[in-house]
This record gives sequence, C-alpha cells and structure tokens, in this order.
Amino acid sequence: MTWPACGAEAPAEGHAEGHASAAQAGSTATSDAVALAPGDLEIRHGGDGSFSLWSTSFGEGFHSGRGALREAQETFVQPSQLERFCQGQRLKVVEVCVGTGTNLAALLEASAAAGLELEWWGLELDPAPLQLALAKPEFRSQWQPQTLNTLESLSERGCWQQGCWQQGAGSGRMLWGDARQMLPHLLEQRRGQVDLIWDDAFSPQRCPQLWTVEFLGSLAELLADGGRWISYCSAAAVREGLRLANLNVVALATADGARLGKPDSALAAEAEGVEGAEEGMERAEDCLKPDQSANQRRAWSGGTLASRAALEPSTVWRQLTAMEFEHLASSAGEPYRDPSRIADAAAIRADRREAQAASLARGERTSSSAWRKRWGMETRRMK
Repeated sequence: MTWPACGAEAPAEGHAEGHASAAQAGSTATSDAVALAPGDLEIRHGGDGSFSLWSTSFGEGFHSGRGALREAQETFVQPSQLERFCQGQRLKVVEVCVGTGTNLAALLEASAAAGLELEWWGLELDPAPLQLALAKPEFRSQWQPQTLNTLESLSERGCWQQGCWQQGAGSGRMLWGDARQMLPHLLEQRRGQVDLIWDDAFSPQRCPQLWTVEFLGSLAELLADGGRWISYCSAAAVREGLRLANLNVVALATADGARLGKPDSALAAEAEGVEGAEEGMERAEDCLKPDQSANQRRAWSGGTLASRAALEPSTVWRQLTAMEFEHLASSAGEPYRDPSRIADAAAIRADRREAQAASLARGERTSSSAWRKRWGMETRRMK
C-alpha cells in the first residue's frame, strides 16, 4: 500500500469520534471501544506547570507528576539523542498514542533545531485530547506558531506536509484506529527503517493491549539497526516482552535522582505482581496530584530504552541492575500476551494471571514477594 497525499479527507476506517483515549487503551473502534463520557477528560497541570489531561474513565493521567513538558524532554527527546543524526537527514519516527500532542510538539521543535527532516507516523484512535489541547490558551502558549500550525493540520486533516519552512521540513500522518490493527499497514511500508519509536500508551494495567509480546514484537520489526524504542514504562512484564523481541534493554536515568511519586500501596502491589499496580503506574496513582508528587520513593528508573544494537555507556541510561534482572525472572516479569490481537484488557489480564500461577507452580518463575524480601523492600501501606 502507499500513503495518500496529505489533504482534506475523511477519517480512516476505525476512527471513532468521541472515545476516551481509546487508542491509548488499545480498544478497537467496533468491539472494545470506550465511550467518552461527558467530562471524562479533566485538565490538569504538572509539577512544571505545563498542560495535561486526566481521564476519569481510565483513572489515569496523560503525563507523570513531573509535568508534560519535562516528561517529553527527559523521557523522550533526550534519550533519542538527535545530535547523533546528520543535519539534513530524514528522521523516521513512530509515536504510539499521541494524546495531547505534547511529545510530537517537542519533537517538531527539537528536530527543527537540529536541522533534521522529520517523517512521522502516529498511532491513535481518539481525536478528543488533541482537539481539547489546541483549544486551550495554556497549551498553545507552550509552542511556536509553526508547531501549532502542524498540530492543527494533524487534528483537522490527519496529516501534515511541509516542503520547507524556516525551522525545517517534514511530513506526518495519523493512523487512526486500534493501534494493533493499524500497525501491520505501517510494517508494510517501513519495516526495518524507523529511527525512533516513542511509546506513550497508558500503563500496562490500564491498557495491556498495547504492551503485549505480540504488539511489542511488531514494533521491534519497525526498528532500523540503530533504532530505539523509548518509553516512560519500567514494568518488568514490558521489559521481558522487549527482550523476547530480541532487543537490548536499558533503564533510563531518573529525573532528579528519583522517580516521582508512586504511593507505597502501589509499590507493594507491583512487587507482588498482583492486579491493580505495575511499574509505570505512577500515572494512575500519582499523576498531577501535588500532595503526592513530592513523595519520592526508591528510584528504579526513569523509563526504558530498547535497541537492536548494543548501547554504549551514557549518562542518559544505564544497564539493568541485578535487582532488575531478578525482577524480570519473578512473576512480575510474566509478559502480557494477545495472540489474536483483538482481546480486551480484562481477558489479557486474566490470561496473564493464569500464566503467572502456572509458571510459579512449575518453578519457572520466583514469587515477587520472595524477590522483594531478598532486596529488603518493606511492604508499607499508606495511612
């Protein structure tokens, strides 16, 4: 298949108006969509004062408590190391779950500053978060006029194309629909060619559909030899899925020496590997809540970076520690699976619980509680 020219066009099949970040939840537009209830998207502001959203349907925010701008820079732009690309080079990027467009806006301005031509694809179902962001002055004030023009074109037409402009050149297209169903179309065109994959879906317990072995494996097939998959997520199940896709996995350096704000109850549950909390759940438990965002806990990582190629030492990332490798071998490291690529979240979580129990019974995995005890992590509950 070939991509149609960027122009006014009807939304692609599967584009469902009025779904509550359903692309980030991995829902299909037909069988697993989540209707956007009135008032579902609430405006929040992070620790840096930047614009963000909270979804009441998913009980999770779009960004960490650090703030949307800090997360975009520290978790996505900096680990991408755009300086390693030559000026004038075409940079191929896939973004999983575009949301408010904050990460894309940061990428547009960073790639323009580096003199790179951007070729971008976004996997997204719901237009509402981007539309809402563009309607708010506090979001618009964060970006340059040309960046806003690009986001508006993407929102209105599903694409943008710029032969040249003062700060750079590029093109982009939104692939509207269930990301699991749209990804094969992208693989037809760009298998083995993509420089960066920015994965910003809701956390694994909220949308396991987009963190399965099958979905991560397909994303891995997009990567060029030096390509990088980058996410805020540090979940053992996700890291194990990336390793099963034959990618080298490292941990992103933490911001200010600690990961922000997961309450003790969430940390305890994540280590037990039980439903309701996983690594990366700071978005669900702490996102944009000032009273908790200052509550810093044991720092594991600021996210995950994966690549086909071995990664040289860097101040931006580090190798996984012995503690983290043992976590991968515990029940928490049991990956999510979706062979049909159409299963809903509840079914995927249920299958994983069965797989965890079976692997423990066979002695193939250790219990997460034993792992926690070995590493001296006390289980404390919030008062």
